[in-house]
Amino acid sequence: MSKVALVRCEDYREDKVLQAVERGLDLLGGPGAFLRPGEKILLKPNLVAADPPERCSTTHPAVFGAVAKVLQKAGAQLSYGDSPGFHSPGAAAKASGIGEVARALQIPLADFVTGRTIFYQEGIQNKRFVIANGIFAQDGLVSLPKLKTHGFARMTGCIKNQFGCIPGKLKGEMHVKLPSALDFSRMLVDLNRYIAPRLYVMDGILAMEGEGPRGGTPKPMRVLLFSADPVALDATVCRMIGLDPALVPTTVYGQETGMGSMEGVELVGDPFDSFLDEGFEVKREPVKPYRKGALLKALNNLVIPKPYILEEKCVKCGVCVLMCPVKPKALQFPDRSRKTPPVYHYQRCIRCYCCHELCPKSAIRLQTPVLRRALDRLGLVQGKVSRPRRKKRR
Repeated sequence: MSKVALVRCEDYREDKVLQAVERGLDLLGGPGAFLRPGEKILLKPNLVAADPPERCSTTHPAVFGAVAKVLQKAGAQLSYGDSPGFHSPGAAAKASGIGEVARALQIPLADFVTGRTIFYQEGIQNKRFVIANGIFAQDGLVSLPKLKTHGFARMTGCIKNQFGCIPGKLKGEMHVKLPSALDFSRMLVDLNRYIAPRLYVMDGILAMEGEGPRGGTPKPMRVLLFSADPVALDATVCRMIGLDPALVPTTVYGQETGMGSMEGVELVGDPFDSFLDEGFEVKREPVKPYRKGALLKALNNLVIPKPYILEEKCVKCGVCVLMCPVKPKALQFPDRSRKTPPVYHYQRCIRCYCCHELCPKSAIRLQTPVLRRALDRLGLVQGKVSRPRRKKRR
């Protein structure tokens, strides 16, 4: 039976966070259950972009520092890293406050800029990955995800956090190759199975609801979660925020591949009901597959939420245009002067939401098409994770 530890922590005061981390790890058997003295362990926080901690899009430096102190005391030789979609790892670490904590604790930044091609024969969706070189210099990895919503995957949790192990703009290429959220989720599960983090510590003291993973609203959840099972931890968080885990493809496929379990989870620590928040703003609808072909693309445009730009917030920086992974771009400036915001060409858009995720001013929102809203009202869009039909073998 998979075990998930829930520990209440009211705020990010360093002494309180350290006590909570020590208690959480003790509930799972202590640091010694996950590492031996002298081992090289990489800490993998969520550094989606160069955002300050108060924006609530990155793992808080107090959580990073507390986990680091406990593991160092247990004899681990630590490094840390992540690969943001746009900014450099160093810039993101500095802005988040993690860089300063790491320097104080003499924890070096690993190489998350260059990568190495690997082949994973057990992969279901992907057997080939380019993974940051910093991963290969370690004996093990401890993942430090942030509790956030996500337009593409419903929530950003333990499993999605390892997407940052793919260097820089190569992540955009993954979206082009796998425009379907379901295929993309299978890829994330394959990636996690290959990297196999030893422990997950999720920062949910201050979570993000709404338009995550960068443009949402901070929401106090006052909880740190600990587990060696990413499926169990993500499923627990889903239930905590009133989201059916079966609507999150990564948890479904993670369980199907034997990476973890959504059911029969043993909860230890503080009472689950004390953290329950069914009013948490998150999409509670199934993820639909993205189909190729002109007609199917047109149908997708009628039912799948599309990104749009709030002109009053747009500063015409061009990050959305730069990071759009498709060719030709799905959005472009109308002219070279950049006096007006970029314009979308929705027939090209694969709904990867990279623009929404990386906009530094949260000027991009997701709009549910009228037809989709009508279907929702009629109760015609419901159920669990949608799976494409498999062809029968002859």
